[in-house]
Amino acid sequence: MGELSKLPNIGKVVEEQLNQVNIFTENDLKTIGAKQAWLKIQQIDESACIHRLLALEGAVRGVKKAQLPDDVKAELKEFYQWNKK
Repeated sequence: MGELSKLPNIGKVVEEQLNQVNIFTENDLKTIGAKQAWLKIQQIDESACIHRLLALEGAVRGVKKAQLPDDVKAELKEFYQWNKK
């Protein structure tokens, strides 16, 4: 496993998906952001769920997804509803 799996919430499978969409480093993920990273993953995995989006945001912020502020969770849930397939 590489650099991304060292981030909170990122396991082997999500790291592999991030690599498939050309996100290889923590800096890559922070630059593109959780929402855009999730949209890219959704293109290769239609089962990408809200939990994956929350996990990505947590990884960007360096926290477990459960520790995300409620307003951030609400914003991400709204984004997910608009963009889910």
